[in-house]
Amino acid sequence: MFAIAHHQEQYKIYSLSDTASDSWLEVVPERGGIITKWGVNGQELLYLDTERFTHPELSVRGGIPILFPICGNLPNNVYTHQEQEYTLKQHGFARDLPWSVISQETGDIASISLQLTSNEETKQVYPFEFTLVFTYQLIGNTVKILQSYTNHSSEPMLFSAGLHPYFAVNDKSQLEFAIPASEYTDQRTREIFAYRNHLDLDREELDLAFGYMAANFARVTDNQTQRQLYLQFAPDFNTVVFWTLKDKPFYCIEPWTAGRNALNTGDRIIKLAPNTTLETWVELQSLQLTEHTS
Repeated sequence: MFAIAHHQEQYKIYSLSDTASDSWLEVVPERGGIITKWGVNGQELLYLDTERFTHPELSVRGGIPILFPICGNLPNNVYTHQEQEYTLKQHGFARDLPWSVISQETGDIASISLQLTSNEETKQVYPFEFTLVFTYQLIGNTVKILQSYTNHSSEPMLFSAGLHPYFAVNDKSQLEFAIPASEYTDQRTREIFAYRNHLDLDREELDLAFGYMAANFARVTDNQTQRQLYLQFAPDFNTVVFWTLKDKPFYCIEPWTAGRNALNTGDRIIKLAPNTTLETWVELQSLQLTEHTS
């Protein structure tokens, strides 16, 4: 049985559920359209810094924030378009603005659609007119995030987009990774390293960009919980970023459509023609490998 309920806390929270699989999804449209919780078989899979979440002036650390119209940061937070400079902070503004709920469905799936539209505030930092629609679908052990980007401007709209999921983990030494790439860039040092399915999780911070994927997936196995995360995405997402902090119980696997500073370099930036729409998707699946008892 599928259901959608909502309740009011600091923000209005929409709760999607699938009782057959004991799975759930919580979405907060007012706080950047973010997914804050995702659970399967009674186990919460996402990390959320709940104290930070209560402060709207701070970026959210946790859940699944939306990245648009850039992923990562720009040098000095500045880019140039049509010979004019604009200031845009890290990961863009979509994760900070209120989204509106435009539809809900509880037939053979639990689904909710949110919308964000350009306004005078966004035009100060990003001179394009747009509509974004994100549809979150929950069924069984799977969450699908359908995305629609529409350009209402009279010129091509330049952007990159992505997601920034924070996955909860108790013991990072028990993680095994499968990322179909042969190298990565350390985003802190800009050094390039060969990759052979091993990451040094003892470092204080890892911020790694796998810039050219051989296939459209990433997989993480947690040998402690015997649960596997399988992340799939459309070909539009050509970069996967891995980020974690040593003393924090999370890791991030982030699908991006372009790397940092793409608005300035043009490298793999999306150029969406006027009055056209890009539709794309990301899917998260959680698999229990064996019976697990804590």
